[in-house]
Amino acid sequence: MMLFGCSEERRSRYNRQLQPWSTVAATPVMEQVAGPPLPERIGTYYQTPRPHPWRPTLGYENVEVTPLPTQPVTNALMDPCYTPHGMSTEPLKFPNLVTGFERNPAHAARAALYTRYTPLEWTHGILRTYGESDTNRNYSERLRGEFIRVMRETDEKTAGGQRESGRRLGERITDTTFWRNEVKTELERLLGSAHCLQEGKRMIAKAIADIEGPLHIAQECLYLRENRHGIDLAHDSPEQALLKEVELYRNSQATLKCLGDKVTSQLLNNRAAQHELETDVRSKEGALGIDNMCHQLNNFSKGINYYGGIEKFNPTVSTTTTWAENSNRIVLRSQSERAKSSQMCSDVENMINSLSSEIWDSWSVTNNALARRAAEMLEAKSKIQMHLAKIQQEIFEMEKNIELLRKAILDKSNPMKVAQTRLEARTHRKEVELCRDMAQDRLVKEVLDMQDSIEYLHRKLQEAEAQHQQLLKTRSNLETELHSKVNALFIDREKCMGMRRSFPITATIKY
Repeated sequence: MMLFGCSEERRSRYNRQLQPWSTVAATPVMEQVAGPPLPERIGTYYQTPRPHPWRPTLGYENVEVTPLPTQPVTNALMDPCYTPHGMSTEPLKFPNLVTGFERNPAHAARAALYTRYTPLEWTHGILRTYGESDTNRNYSERLRGEFIRVMRETDEKTAGGQRESGRRLGERITDTTFWRNEVKTELERLLGSAHCLQEGKRMIAKAIADIEGPLHIAQECLYLRENRHGIDLAHDSPEQALLKEVELYRNSQATLKCLGDKVTSQLLNNRAAQHELETDVRSKEGALGIDNMCHQLNNFSKGINYYGGIEKFNPTVSTTTTWAENSNRIVLRSQSERAKSSQMCSDVENMINSLSSEIWDSWSVTNNALARRAAEMLEAKSKIQMHLAKIQQEIFEMEKNIELLRKAILDKSNPMKVAQTRLEARTHRKEVELCRDMAQDRLVKEVLDMQDSIEYLHRKLQEAEAQHQQLLKTRSNLETELHSKVNALFIDREKCMGMRRSFPITATIKY
């Protein structure tokens, strides 16, 4: 029994050496992956004067070993009935070994730490490493060969696809150029036919054109005044005068409609066909520019970029067939209108009625209304500019204060660093010197005071920034209003009055 007790004590001492090192003030290097959690060992055995405390030494744990009497140990070992757990039934004869362990516990700890594997296990581990290296190297060589093959195949496929796309783009450029030339030629013919129609019907066309001039100016003035913004988009006296003027022009044209209906209708049809032709020419020229640019792109062009998902987006609105049919339809319509215009040139009669006085009176009333409105706009513009200058000065002052607040916050950075660095350095004092003295309290109070100051400055900075944003909003509103007034003034005084400085009907009703 004494020998069994000594063996249990020796195994427990070995097991203590195999347990993980203490977790006091340090974390283990590797995490436990299996088995029940190991208990933390709390002790003072690591406090040794040696530079490497993990190496076994007598100072690790003071284990008191009591020598056993020689005779009982010998008798127990020689007893044929005694069979320890995990050992053979033959008598054990190692009294000197027991005595050696008892005499030298450091050797037992060193043996428990360093004798972890057998030479056979070491050899098998080395061979396994060699085999793994050969296997991974062979697999890597096969992968490299496959990579080269895949890269070559993808390069050839990419180059072929790029060549095919370039060829298709070239074909598309040829088709678009052909139809562009056809449409442009038809447009030139249509313009020539319209000119012949106007010359053939000069007498009635001049009367309608003379009235159409003031009508167009009045309508253009109304259209330009629609570009006013905000509250300036008012139904004021100039707009009322323009509406009456337009109504007068249309009523005047009604007397000339009986003979000019067909001419007017035909001119409108010609204009519609011309618009379609011009729109088609512009579209085709834009498409040619884009396709030419795409055709000239290569892998070394500047400006190429990724556009993720663009291949899934289909912006097209027509097919090749409908695209060609649309251009053909436009050309056929233009040809039809040209034929009608040529037919009408021989069926025109002249008849003009004098309406110049009414047109002139309406023209003068509209001009006077526009002049009065421009004067009102100019006065409002001057007042808005005065308020805008004051707001701008206040914004400048507020921005200076914001910068001062930011500088004040930034100036607290270094004192905060100093105070916190002092606090952090004082945490490294040893043992009883780690005292909460007056200096520690003052440093803590200093940090808290600076934090409160910074927080207060931040609140003030937020208030200043909010007010700055409000001033910016007010300035934006004033600028918007000023822009609206300038825009309305420019429309009334420059655009509208600029078109109306001279009366366009100077030689009307002389036939």
